[in-house]
Amino acid sequence: MNTRRRLTGVVTSNKMQNTVVVKITRTYSHPLYRKVVHSSSTIKAHDTLGCQIGDEVSIVETRPISKEKSWVVESIIKHKFVETEIPGEGEQA
Repeated sequence: MNTRRRLTGVVTSNKMQNTVVVKITRTYSHPLYRKVVHSSSTIKAHDTLGCQIGDEVSIVETRPISKEKSWVVESIIKHKFVETEIPGEGEQA
């Protein structure tokens, strides 16, 4: 395995062509106050797997693809289950 940085996050947007926005969340203890701190950042990543909003993905650092993209979606860890309504159900008789 190579030494490229790998991060996991959740897809928040997939409205661009071949690009998804991934939210990376990090939880750590503050070094002085010992309080738990939650921080997050968003990263644009190249997507050829067809990720959907809510999917948990693994991204890997790569050469710059565009001005803001230097990450690629490596794999989809967990798909977000989207429940769809069945037409005709839920209507009153």
